[in-house]
Amino acid sequence: MNEQQSKIIGFYNSSIGKKFITGITGLGLSLFVLIHMAGNLTLFASQTFYNQLAHLINSGGILLNLVEFILLGLVIFHATIAIKIQINKQQARSVNYAQFKSAGNPSKKSISSRTMIFTGLTLLIFLIFHVLTFRFGTYYPTIINGTEVRDLSRLVIETFQDPVYTFSYLGVMILLGFHLRHGIWSAFQSIGAMNARYSPFVYSFALMLAVSISLGFLVLPLAIYTGIL
Repeated sequence: MNEQQSKIIGFYNSSIGKKFITGITGLGLSLFVLIHMAGNLTLFASQTFYNQLAHLINSGGILLNLVEFILLGLVIFHATIAIKIQINKQQARSVNYAQFKSAGNPSKKSISSRTMIFTGLTLLIFLIFHVLTFRFGTYYPTIINGTEVRDLSRLVIETFQDPVYTFSYLGVMILLGFHLRHGIWSAFQSIGAMNARYSPFVYSFALMLAVSISLGFLVLPLAIYTGIL
């Protein structure tokens, strides 16, 4: 093992390194979630446009598979490192709880920061069911401009007419908002992209973005379930 490899492994094993990795992967996943939310909202425009967009994405072939592979890697890497950080915290607390200091003034501790591992694991479990439901769910064919495409809008509408799935989804999207509220701010802090001067702005930005994304995911199932869409 050369010196460069040793530095990389040392950085990965360090507390700062783990936080940096969760920050980078977290921001990458947040960007995907934002794009995914925007895509969902196109169903309000028309079912045809929504199906055309879905067909365009699914026609990506190997490029789509590559993106899916990268996203899967980000999710696994992010979750694994986050769990390791939580385990290290618990071990340190059990050894000498009295050594822990206050978060400072003003403290950024909140219900979002204290429940990150819970909301994160819930989102991870939900993701599996979500992919199985829509990525590998029922294939309804429809014809658009003479071409057969998947009628994904029909599957989405049918799924969100089910009260169990709908209200479970709504609950998870609220948890997503809590997770993003702390996660986005913490990510910028972990990668060293802000200082004390910009901290209040970034914290407010993270809050507004988290609320916007959460609401963006809530409106579609609510509109379908209540018959508005």
